[in-house]
Amino acid sequence: MQKQLIKWYQENKRDFPWRKDQDPYHIWISEIMLQQTTTETVIPYYNRFLKNFPNVEALASASLEEVYKMWEGLGYYRRAKHIHESAQIILEKYQGVFPYEYDAILSLKGIGEYTAGAISSIAYGKHYLIKENIAETKVQKKIYQIVQELILNHDASAYNQGMTDLGATICKPVHPLCLECPIQKGCLAFKKKQMDVLPINIKKIKKQEISYITGIITYQNKYFLIQNPPGGLLENLYGFVQYDVESPYSFVSSFQEEYQQNLIIQAHIKDIKHVFSHRTWRMHVYHFILDKEIENMYTLEEINQLPLSTAHMKVLKAYLSSF
Repeated sequence: MQKQLIKWYQENKRDFPWRKDQDPYHIWISEIMLQQTTTETVIPYYNRFLKNFPNVEALASASLEEVYKMWEGLGYYRRAKHIHESAQIILEKYQGVFPYEYDAILSLKGIGEYTAGAISSIAYGKHYLIKENIAETKVQKKIYQIVQELILNHDASAYNQGMTDLGATICKPVHPLCLECPIQKGCLAFKKKQMDVLPINIKKIKKQEISYITGIITYQNKYFLIQNPPGGLLENLYGFVQYDVESPYSFVSSFQEEYQQNLIIQAHIKDIKHVFSHRTWRMHVYHFILDKEIENMYTLEEINQLPLSTAHMKVLKAYLSSF
């Protein structure tokens, strides 16, 4: 089965920019970007990121704000913070050379067992255990043991990338293309005609829904923005002020209490829904006007240079298209 899979991969592998070489830095960036994000979405971000930060040293030397700007729109911004911190660790601890040992890779920020294993196998041809997010921990451990046996004494890089491509193009969760599968003969799901039932992957996710009044606050041609604090959702990204209050009049009171500034309610712009992995924001967007310029106000040109959260990018676009 392993030989069939590796042969199939070598003949049918998909063309991605991070497969052009086995540079561990390139593979690391791609693996982090591919967490929670589709390959098609990642490609332009990956190319742009490497153009601006071609190596560990360039990434470590950049400011966090510059890294966020290159990540803008990709989501899960803590990934960007972690790779920036890890680049600085690699520069200081490993003289800018990406570590070779599995445990050293695993010790970097934002890298778990799966990602450390992927980098080890693809960049260095090492064997590793796959940990998929299949419902229960005991199932994950069982997959660990099975994969360890399957990969032993085989081309780990080709095997793992082949398994990835097989899952993306043929062994799909819904309506798999079993007749095209190179390892069909070894598949019990196919043999027992259970390929449209398995695998069972039922995740229990409790989503929280939050309603906000979100304020586009302006004075002449400038907009009031805040930077989110470290450690929370959308940390260090810029966005508009929003309060979990029941009306724009309550928003005015909350803003006045926090910033000691008066606002005039100008107009309701739009209601926007933004979905995160474990929560949903319902943003009721209103335009407010200040009677003078205060700190933290930016022109549109300046905003274009700031890392703005995707949710609040929607807010800005809705406001600009309202004219």
